[in-house]
Amino acid sequence: MPELSVVIPVYNEKDNLEELYLRLKEAMEGLKKDYEIIFVDDGSTDGSAELLDHIASKPGSRVTVVHFRRNFGQTAALDAGFRQSKGQVIITLDADLQNDPADIPRLLEKLEEGYDIVSGWRRDRKDDFVKRTLPSRVANWLISKVTGIYLHDYGCTLKCYRREVVEHLTLYGELHRFLPALASHIGARVVEVPVTHHPRIHGESKYGLSRVFKVLVDLIVVVFLLKYSTRPFRLFGSGGLISFGLGFLMALYLSVQKLMLGARIGHRPLLLLSVLLMILGIQLASLGILAELLIRIYFENQGRLPYVMSYVVSEGTTTKVNGAS
Repeated sequence: MPELSVVIPVYNEKDNLEELYLRLKEAMEGLKKDYEIIFVDDGSTDGSAELLDHIASKPGSRVTVVHFRRNFGQTAALDAGFRQSKGQVIITLDADLQNDPADIPRLLEKLEEGYDIVSGWRRDRKDDFVKRTLPSRVANWLISKVTGIYLHDYGCTLKCYRREVVEHLTLYGELHRFLPALASHIGARVVEVPVTHHPRIHGESKYGLSRVFKVLVDLIVVVFLLKYSTRPFRLFGSGGLISFGLGFLMALYLSVQKLMLGARIGHRPLLLLSVLLMILGIQLASLGILAELLIRIYFENQGRLPYVMSYVVSEGTTTKVNGAS
């Protein structure tokens, strides 16, 4: 079993792969630890898949290639790499040569200080400021404020994870960039380390301004997962109670006017609004109850628990749980 697994999503990066492999192999050999390299070909159409297979066929390459039938996105590629990996520490980086494999030893040193995730921080980014850097800074600030996990660079793929952390996470959508926040929800210790960032020389960036809207949508999902995934009724029930309460107060006000002042209320829009708010409140509360039942069924049927244990101490003996450090 390798100590280290390197997971690299690849999508149309043919001109970068040979040099990336050589740099990565040099960095990993210098660590004097057993390792594996997992490339996940995310439906490339430029010959990257064939080149990766050629690299993997070399004796002693330590390379495994996972091929997708089509392009599923970086989150799916990372999830597939996590599942394929065997190392106790998993390292991720991009295939565009903008992440420097020479930074990996520094991240591993920080991991040994007791952290569960070490995230790279591209302090001196070499990307277009308007299209890449500025939107990234805004997104990082917003994610940090909403999740409470303050990082300068959520989007940097160069990260180190302890295996027991990623085993408790399920990725979909664009959630890969929120991994530190999701992991912190189960008690993972996260730290950030400045890393080198190189300008892109070959190929084209797969990111643009449109990615900002995807991040905003997924951020809503992350907030729900972090705060209400095991108690959805607090979200839907609170909204339902507020809606029903407002509608009831409006209806009470109209009833007083009708019964005590003899006012005509049948033609007033406020009457319709009060009825709609009360109906909406009942629907939200019902939705919250159904969500609670689904959560209960999910945990019971899959034998999963809504918490993660680290270790158990009994009679002076410490037992690690789920490979925790």
